Amino acid sequence: MSRKHFFSSPEGVVVNMLNSLVSRNRHMGLDETNRVVYNKAHPPSQVTVISGGGSGHEPAWSAFVGDGMLSAAVCGDIFASPSTKQIMAGIRNVPSDSGIILCITNYTGDMLHFGLAREKGQALGYKVDVVCMAEDAALGRQKSEKVGRRGLAGNLLVIKLIGAASQKNWPFEKCRKLGQLGNDELVTIGTSLDHCHVPGREAFEQVPDDACVLGMGIHNEPGLRTISPMPSAEDIIKEMLRYLLDPEDKDRAFVVFKPEDEVVMLVNNFGGLSGLELEALTSTALTVLKRDWNIAPTRIYAGILETSLNGQGFSITLGNMSGMARAMNAKTSEIMELLDAPTNAPAWPRNGYAPIKHSEEMEAKRQQANAAASGSGPTNKGPATPSSLIPALRKACNAGLEAEPKITQYDLQMGDGDCGEAVAGVCKSILANLDSLPSSPPPLLILLESIGENVEDVGGSLGAILSILVTAFTNALHDNTIKANKPLDISTVSDSAVKALENLKNYTSAREGDRTVMDVLIPFVGSLNTSQDLAKAVKVAREKADETKDMKAKFGRATYVGEEMGAERSQIPDPGAYAAGVWLNGLLDGFKG
Repeated sequence: MSRKHFFSSPEGVVVNMLNSLVSRNRHMGLDETNRVVYNKAHPPSQVTVISGGGSGHEPAWSAFVGDGMLSAAVCGDIFASPSTKQIMAGIRNVPSDSGIILCITNYTGDMLHFGLAREKGQALGYKVDVVCMAEDAALGRQKSEKVGRRGLAGNLLVIKLIGAASQKNWPFEKCRKLGQLGNDELVTIGTSLDHCHVPGREAFEQVPDDACVLGMGIHNEPGLRTISPMPSAEDIIKEMLRYLLDPEDKDRAFVVFKPEDEVVMLVNNFGGLSGLELEALTSTALTVLKRDWNIAPTRIYAGILETSLNGQGFSITLGNMSGMARAMNAKTSEIMELLDAPTNAPAWPRNGYAPIKHSEEMEAKRQQANAAASGSGPTNKGPATPSSLIPALRKACNAGLEAEPKITQYDLQMGDGDCGEAVAGVCKSILANLDSLPSSPPPLLILLESIGENVEDVGGSLGAILSILVTAFTNALHDNTIKANKPLDISTVSDSAVKALENLKNYTSAREGDRTVMDVLIPFVGSLNTSQDLAKAVKVAREKADETKDMKAKFGRATYVGEEMGAERSQIPDPGAYAAGVWLNGLLDGFKG
């Protein structure tokens, strides 16, 4: 794995990348502030298709924006989901009279942020729904029971199908059903020689020279198992196809392939393989498919499509288009026509430079949507901000910043190390907000709403969970203090916290014992509501955070740690739970001071 980069830090790299992309493709527009690439020619009469995720997977998803593919793509930080605010900007840039489909790869942060965007979009009157794209076959049903399968490069086939269907003016419900079938008729598995390296970070770990990792993800997650000594390319592909196709493997036989079915194969370069080697691997895969499985794909896509920065690996996706047609009550030829439909999305293997006509109607809609968004604002009513709250918030955020190195260290052992960065980002954003306040602070609800926006600006699953919690707490406090006319006291605060927690549970199935931040939030809120004593509740939170070191992860990227690596990564607390305990303890110290 190469650790050398021309950019020593990821700062500004994503925006530079997007500016380059848009400068070379006339049909693309760029909302630089929110890092949204959108199709300037997409008409509002057609279903809008939006996807996105962490940067570092280029050309996914920004370079798949174009006629017959994505209407817009939303780009987060490297390997971190975009914030809800960014996704809402994506919706405003391509609003639709026919409906908006958010295509989400199945990772916790993406699910939470895009899920919250759906809720917000529906509240604003948009017709919005979600297609969760998840087709990884490596981990099987048992390992992915709670979190579901990972979304890998097969999602690009889903996006192509839905985008082409939208351009053919298929109705919203039919487009959405087509997307949902992607999980049922697609399977993917990846293999890599090494992990990728993120600019500005210490290396996560390295795979031994005489080995490869089967079942590798695209965020530096440990794979299913390490194969050593290094097998031949054909043996690697034989093993990968067995995981995808063996009908006797009940844990992984996700798709049935009949001899008469039309099959599509997509071979994806993780970013670090030469074109020469990838084409050779594709040819080997075709040989093994025909010889061992009597499958001859009628469509073959190969190239750099969804990367893991400079990852030295590749994935194979197989899709049963006949099975998809049967489920849609359509002809297989209709589904194949969607794959073959032309697109000017620059990264699709069959892209072109067809002339485009800008949609004046969409431009008017875009201006209306952005004008409406900028006109919204919080209420000026409600209780005053307690004088002790701002010093307490400062103390809590400073405690979070001091703990960032340890949080990052913990997360590097279980994931890609972005938790510490997310915590630091939230704390810095809140501190900057507090620094900008006038000598007389705004009412409490306005302050909390602004803090919610600070949290929302940070991507990743932890940012999404905290954003939903703060937003729901602010709404509950509004109802308690304004609608119900209750005083601002510990009873009102704890009741609002209980309601906020219950709302959060609608967006995540993580509960106590699952080794997540919920192992702190649930007992903290419960103790606060029962005891009406912040000190006791914080003590419970710190104890519960420490107890996560003895738990097995059931959510997030730590779920994908292979069994052979689990023991050496035990006895450290969950990074998010630890961070929450530190922050709450700082808040308590701030109130005491």
